Amino acid sequence: MLEFDGVSKSFWTGTQRKVILDRASFRVEWGNSLGILAPNGTGKTHLLKVLSGQNEPDTGKITFGPRTSVGVFTQINNRPDFVGRECLAIVLDRISEEERAMKTLSRYGLVNNARQKFDTLSGGQKARLEILRLEIEGHNVLLLDEPTDNLDIESSEALEHALDGFEGTVVAVSHDRSFLAQFDRYIMITDDGEVYALPDFEIALKGLTEPDKLASLRLAKPLHE
Repeated sequence: MLEFDGVSKSFWTGTQRKVILDRASFRVEWGNSLGILAPNGTGKTHLLKVLSGQNEPDTGKITFGPRTSVGVFTQINNRPDFVGRECLAIVLDRISEEERAMKTLSRYGLVNNARQKFDTLSGGQKARLEILRLEIEGHNVLLLDEPTDNLDIESSEALEHALDGFEGTVVAVSHDRSFLAQFDRYIMITDDGEVYALPDFEIALKGLTEPDKLASLRLAKPLHE
């Protein structure tokens, strides 16, 4: 569970103060997936840093449920400890039994790559292995920052498959419409830091296409005070 209660956050760009969130309140239940949409330049990376606990909000409170552990996935995750190692060996770092490790690889579509070295994996395979590792390291909330950027179609589809296997809550910032279509819920953040809940992908798509008409969209619910 993840809950925002009257959360505000801003940052400075030169001499200008940019508001990311303005007294936003919303809740994400365990096991749900939430897509966050926002125009370019709204500070989405700063928002993820608040969600991950790297930065504090200016006002308000963010509450995580008991036994919640947050993992962050980006396209620039650096894993020098994986270089030269087989996928199975990487998983066995955390799962001591080989049979269980192979079942986990299978759930992420990597069982045929068990003896393949990390260096030779495709971009999509590396993404799946990264999410697998975040899960077996104990993270049950996964934050994704534009996860399909720089991935080809096959790799993007592989990443989507990996998320299907993740047992926990997924929160993603993305502009990739195909990727966003699989999510349960959506919120959109305006240039002024206002937050709206959008109940389904069709309405989320309208909000992404015409952000200036967000407040008038059918069933768009304001989540700011």
